[in-house]
Amino acid sequence: MKIEKEFSHPFHPQHKLKPEFTETPFNCDGCKEAGIGPKHRCQQCEFDLHKTCALAPPTINHPFYKKCEFQFFHHPPGPTLRLCDACGNDVQGFVYHCKRCGFDLHPCCANLPPVLNDGEKNLYLCLKLSNSCYCCGGKGSGWSYRSKCKTYNLHVSCVKKLLLENWQAMHLKVDSNKVRELQTRIPSLGGTSRDYHGGGRGGGKASSFSQMATGAISAIVSAILGDPTAVIAAAVGALLFK
Repeated sequence: MKIEKEFSHPFHPQHKLKPEFTETPFNCDGCKEAGIGPKHRCQQCEFDLHKTCALAPPTINHPFYKKCEFQFFHHPPGPTLRLCDACGNDVQGFVYHCKRCGFDLHPCCANLPPVLNDGEKNLYLCLKLSNSCYCCGGKGSGWSYRSKCKTYNLHVSCVKKLLLENWQAMHLKVDSNKVRELQTRIPSLGGTSRDYHGGGRGGGKASSFSQMATGAISAIVSAILGDPTAVIAAAVGALLFK
């Protein structure tokens, strides 16, 4: 579905939302997750939605959960805390939920592409890790991207954490009511890949990770933030590792 003009959204009915494209990180007022790239915005209210959240269909299916039908909710269903089964983060807003099985997915997580290209190799979305994550060194639950040779594995949650920790530490503006915006473009993460893999132990592995990190992490980040296109992947990569 392609929308080029302003349109009304049931979650923000008082004003129309205008489609925009930004390289400046923002906080989605629908799913409460970070975003970059295409969005729909109410300038008057400073209200932003990922394109994925703004145009979310009422129901979806996902190949990882073949028996599930996911329904779209503006708020997490039920009184208990819910976690996204893809990234492990809290569900605080828009969500796809399977009533039958209890699975939950952030809209952007639900739309992560099955294959990403980091400029050198394809990365494949997997339900579980077969080898250790190059960020955390573990095999914890949650989706991941891995290379065809299965040498390179990255949790979606680890890449998300790496990105957000840097934003929060360096550039996040917070007021007493809510996080309104992420002020600047994605900062440099020089050296953080080594820190996230055991402080540089095992020089060969650390070196291999450094060689593949720029393309792989930037490609995954661009997908997580709602825009898995080659253009924004290149822009994110330049910002991450400038």
